[in-house]
Amino acid sequence: MAKSSVKSSPRKRKAPIHMCCDRILTGTEKVRAMHAAILENSKNAPPVQRTKKLFGASSMAAPFKMALEAGKKWADGKTLNVSFLDGSATQKQRVIAQAMKWTKFANIKFNFSARKASAHIRISFVADDGSWSYIGTDNLGIPKSKPTMNFGWLRDDTDDTEYERVVVHEFGHALGAIHEHQNPKGGIEWNLPAVYAYFAGPPNFWSKEDTDINVVGKYSVDQLNASKFDPNSIMLYQFDGALIKGGTPTKFNTRMSRGDKRFIKKQYP
Repeated sequence: MAKSSVKSSPRKRKAPIHMCCDRILTGTEKVRAMHAAILENSKNAPPVQRTKKLFGASSMAAPFKMALEAGKKWADGKTLNVSFLDGSATQKQRVIAQAMKWTKFANIKFNFSARKASAHIRISFVADDGSWSYIGTDNLGIPKSKPTMNFGWLRDDTDDTEYERVVVHEFGHALGAIHEHQNPKGGIEWNLPAVYAYFAGPPNFWSKEDTDINVVGKYSVDQLNASKFDPNSIMLYQFDGALIKGGTPTKFNTRMSRGDKRFIKKQYP
């Protein structure tokens, strides 16, 4: 999938605002990840396997904000092994400092001294591949030789706000969170002709399918542990008002919201 970056109206912001792409598992990866997810946490099993019935919702009610994919949740208290495949000492230290912010609210630990062979999350800094992460236990379906997370525009001298915005966002994906604008209970009504035209042009050059996957498409309610849309979530990107019916842009969020903190604490108590 093409690398991505999104920028708002030149009158409001001169610098581009980079946006990550969803990482879609292949058939083999998907099967491998599904089996690994159930072994990791029995609650990840579809309701047919969990209840031996042919009906029932796969989501659990969560009275907090931020969308989390059901069926891709790590075990409570999990220590996630993290390995850096490349990057400078400065890049690594700055990523660690931001990623650890999730552990203040979630019953999850990160071991950043892991070897690649035992790592659940493998990080690279390939500049031409954008920034992205696989979602939750989908990481377990990726071959050990490949990265599961990438920081394509974070350099040694990137400012602190951008490090926080990008790293906290991508580690949110690694814990199971999706993009907030794809929350099925979200309030965004897209101006579809404008959306398709915008993302078809530079710097994205996305096809309609790419735009549907990364922007327009909503996750099924049955896939998610989610409540109402959180406009302040770190998992939400800034979108220009011209792309939204009514013309009201989304916010430029650079850190976890209070809703994010409450929700992740509920998901990993």
